[in-house]
Amino acid sequence: MTDLTIIGGGLAGSEAAWQAAQRGLKVCLYEMRPTLQTGAHQTGNLAELVCSNSLGSNLPDRASGLLKNEARLLGSMLLECAEKAALPAGGALAVDRELFARLVTERVENHPHIAIVREEVREMPNSPTIVASGPLTSPALANALAKFGGDEHLFFFDAIAPVIHAESINMEIAFRASRYDAGGRDDGDYVNCPFTKEEYYAFVEALLHAERIELRAFEEAVKSGVKAGHFFEGCLPVEIIAERGVDSLAFGPMRPVGLRDPRTGKRPYAVVQLRQDNLAGSLYNLVGFQTNLKFPEQKRVFRMIPGLENAEFLRYGQMHRNTFIASPKLLRPTLQHVAREDLFFAGQITGVEGYMGNIATGLLAGLNAARLLSGAPPLTLPRTTMLGALCHYVTHADLKDFQPMKANFGILPPLEVRVHKRERGKAYAERALADLSLTLSEWTPRSESKT
Repeated sequence: MTDLTIIGGGLAGSEAAWQAAQRGLKVCLYEMRPTLQTGAHQTGNLAELVCSNSLGSNLPDRASGLLKNEARLLGSMLLECAEKAALPAGGALAVDRELFARLVTERVENHPHIAIVREEVREMPNSPTIVASGPLTSPALANALAKFGGDEHLFFFDAIAPVIHAESINMEIAFRASRYDAGGRDDGDYVNCPFTKEEYYAFVEALLHAERIELRAFEEAVKSGVKAGHFFEGCLPVEIIAERGVDSLAFGPMRPVGLRDPRTGKRPYAVVQLRQDNLAGSLYNLVGFQTNLKFPEQKRVFRMIPGLENAEFLRYGQMHRNTFIASPKLLRPTLQHVAREDLFFAGQITGVEGYMGNIATGLLAGLNAARLLSGAPPLTLPRTTMLGALCHYVTHADLKDFQPMKANFGILPPLEVRVHKRERGKAYAERALADLSLTLSEWTPRSESKT
């Protein structure tokens, strides 16, 4: 007998399944891969990372670092796996994608209360359910969700960055360094490809005139009345950024601040950073270089990057359509559906953006489903916590301009006392963790022991 159905074995679904099972529920986790692939994923592993291999900052006074510390307090299983698969990345938590997904898959597969079913869910279940089908929800399930929610779906286009072989990087031009020596290592955690002013403008010119992949296939999948063709501002393709002004990349993903080219002793005009993508150090991804250029054009244009003139690509960048629901109209801050208390949503389909946001909302949905089925009230986390603020944002934002939101201090309530700008992150984090700890202390163990 199944107590809880979870749709989707990505970051949110895997965490939700673990949290619910740990509290005694018998969980059935549906994942359609590898029987039915998404077009962006490459394996059948649970929690496969598609876009980047970084889970964001690990620093305690940064928004992403705070969210990680909250997830640690709440007992996140995926964060444990991420730390076991960690790679050098300065102040960030980056992982070996394959190892991370394998660790998560093994933990979930071996849990005695979790059954994994490799099938596509085409209709909404009538039993207790968590929908964590992610941004690449299958058309059949998307249609079922649209019928259930009153056709309130939104769509936007997302992009992933290329990955290259490390041995093809010309280290006579490229150099290792972390910004402001953030990694605390002499050789740095990033490979940096420095541009002169002339090289930068030639690169931007080529980027602007390169051929792009048609988005017609995605657009045809979008039903009438839906906002089609919108890019998520937090994950723009580099060619779209370049269209906003010739210097926009130099002040965006190619900003050179905190770096000095050892050949000249000076700061480059612009820089492309490469981040280690696997534990062996044989693969690197182009940081912030999401793109929709045609594959031959990526090879031609990106080989104009100093140090990448002979780059060998393991994976080219590409676009994919992301799906998310109108959470401000459909969800409560507990991640329950407004019209059905035993239906929860988690992950990117809610409008929460970023790997840690997906993991954390999966954690809360799994925890709250277990509480509901044990007879305890689902938790609404304090808005002063990063996870509580994210859940409040996606359920209270103005629907007309609702876009996915990453963890950031701007969504937290103001501090009660005036704090110097440099100390605000620390103050926000201290308040959040204190309030979360108080919430945890007020939980009644008896209610969770009923599961």
